[in-house]
Amino acid sequence: MQIGKAGPPVSSISQAYPDRVEVRGRDLSGDLMGRLSFTEYFHLLFTGREPTDDQRFFLDLVLVSIAEHGMMPSNVAARMTLAADPGSLQGAVAAGILGCGPVILGTSAECARLLEEARASGRQPLEIAREIHEAGAKVPGFGHPVHRPVDPRAERILELADERGVSGENIQLAGQLREAVAEVWGTPLTMNVAMPIAAVMLDLGFPPAAVKAVPILARTAGLLAHLEEEQEHPLGFLMAGKAEEAIEYQPPDART
Repeated sequence: MQIGKAGPPVSSISQAYPDRVEVRGRDLSGDLMGRLSFTEYFHLLFTGREPTDDQRFFLDLVLVSIAEHGMMPSNVAARMTLAADPGSLQGAVAAGILGCGPVILGTSAECARLLEEARASGRQPLEIAREIHEAGAKVPGFGHPVHRPVDPRAERILELADERGVSGENIQLAGQLREAVAEVWGTPLTMNVAMPIAAVMLDLGFPPAAVKAVPILARTAGLLAHLEEEQEHPLGFLMAGKAEEAIEYQPPDART
């Protein structure tokens, strides 16, 4: 995400007044509360516009698809942080979010850039796949350590995009990239959930910045669930103990 140049000292998101709160030009308590769902409200906050039915549906869909994926390192870090400081729920959430890079959250932002660059340049997917392969790099949105031969979350997004008639240029390009990657690598690679998330969001007119923001929002919900469970059924110190057991200590001179 690129940071733009500094502009006038203004914000268009929200302002609190003695008798009301205004959000994106709307009265929070008099208009938005009780009318918008949180998903719709997030879209309004992020873009300044209320979503269409399809934008709301697929924003809900991708949030659900990426919110939780088991004992990922981000969840482990959050649990261990809360175990060390039970009163710092916000610190534990922050610890988990700080660990949410592309390995944990997926490469949706990189997928969005790849799709946008491919469309802008007019380059063929096969050419793109060959260039990435020759550079010894990985194609964003392909491969998964657990889900093989397909990522069920990815396939469900693509299925619903077709059913609701929103599959556009980006989803088509994602499918072409899947075929190109299989040809160049000599074997099918799992299209993971990151690629359909990027493709459907771009096809529905979401700004590219939202493609990275949405997984962060989604995983915050998952982190809070893990931390609620941690408070009721502590596992953080158990995890720390297992790490001690798994790692053998060797004095420096023993490693030379």
